Amino acid sequence: MKLLKKMHHVAVICSDYETSKKFYTKILGFEIKNEVYRKERDSFKLDLLLNGEYVIELFSFPTPPKRVSRPEATGLRHIAFEVDDIQSAIVQLKKNNIAYEAIRTDEYTNKRFTFISDPDGLPIELYEK
Repeated sequence: MKLLKKMHHVAVICSDYETSKKFYTKILGFEIKNEVYRKERDSFKLDLLLNGEYVIELFSFPTPPKRVSRPEATGLRHIAFEVDDIQSAIVQLKKNNIAYEAIRTDEYTNKRFTFISDPDGLPIELYEK
């Protein structure tokens, strides 16, 4: 019997809740499933859907410590999302003044991809279908 069935969600802790909420919903297009404020923790918890699937749990805390991302460090490297067309994705990023890395081609799949960062610098890969 397999232990795991599927990925359930990725938890992201942000430093500025409203900025990150806008980035994930208005720019990347996630839908809000549930949003709660937990007074005892002075923390928001935002459950985000992508095409009806629960994908990201966005948290805010009063003073979260910074996490090293670059140079590449041990641990979670990035999260990746599939896009239909990388050029169309770039157009949307430009409209929202989101910086992106040069488009590269995966040497094994010949698929194109790029990286962006969320408001806290979390690397996000956009990978062409």
